[in-house]
Amino acid sequence: MRPGAPRLGAGEGLDERVQAVERAAPAGVGPAGGAAAPAVPGGLLWRRLRRHRLAVAGGLIVLAVGALAILAPALVAADPTAIDVDQILARPSRLHWFGTDDFGRDLLARVIYGTRLSLVVGVSVLVVTLLLGGFSGVLAGVTAAADAVIMRAMDALMAFPAILLALAVMAVAGPATANVVVALGIAYAPRMARLARASVLTVRSREYIEAARALGAPPWRIVRLHIVPNALAPLIVQGTFTFGYAILGEAALSFVGLGAVPPTPSLGNILADARPVMRDAPWMIILPSLTLSLTILGLNLFGDGLRDVLDPRMRL
Repeated sequence: MRPGAPRLGAGEGLDERVQAVERAAPAGVGPAGGAAAPAVPGGLLWRRLRRHRLAVAGGLIVLAVGALAILAPALVAADPTAIDVDQILARPSRLHWFGTDDFGRDLLARVIYGTRLSLVVGVSVLVVTLLLGGFSGVLAGVTAAADAVIMRAMDALMAFPAILLALAVMAVAGPATANVVVALGIAYAPRMARLARASVLTVRSREYIEAARALGAPPWRIVRLHIVPNALAPLIVQGTFTFGYAILGEAALSFVGLGAVPPTPSLGNILADARPVMRDAPWMIILPSLTLSLTILGLNLFGDGLRDVLDPRMRL
């Protein structure tokens, strides 16, 4: 027996014996510098997260934006689609705090409801990306026969820039919010798949996985209980960045007329409406731009902090 290895009692169950080897295994380094070591325990994770100032700042920004979007009906009485010809391009005032647009619609209401749509699209794209890319990557990492087929398909998709691939899908499917989710999910899935595959391949080489095989654990039981949980950390971090990419992607598609169908407010089509009148009505471009930038900044700060927190080698 290797010095320092755990003693496995004859009466211990299969999972307990594998977990003993897992706890004794030294920490490794995952793909792209990410940690592939066993996950940080929940209590320690929370303490490390609270000590990371950038992660806390980013999390507070995201929570504030999310709360604003969720509580939109209670916070804003104005209808974001209601046209008022008497208030076209009205300056900020007590009646309209951030002014109105070129149809007399309240800009604050449109930005808040547009942010809500962006967050819904971001969450939906994240779920699609994790299901499509994450599952494909795990399958490729544990099944040699599927590896070549799945990864070559992902390489073909990665040959196109994500936004161009999304534009191509939208050109075929047509402008609609649901189509935006599908297009961006397809565009970002290859990167998630490659990361998932690399994480799984790293975890598969660990000693506790070899111990599980030697103890006779079924392959898919090993995948479910030992490989997937220990390969999740890089995917969680990538998920926060994918969330931000999805919000930017939705805004870009809406800006060129391939996203949310007017009069549904979106940060992208609000900015598109502001472009012809930005000199005469600068308030139309300031608020949506700041909201979009602040949301992405919060997600990036939280993602960077989460990457540090989930890496057990980082001292916080």
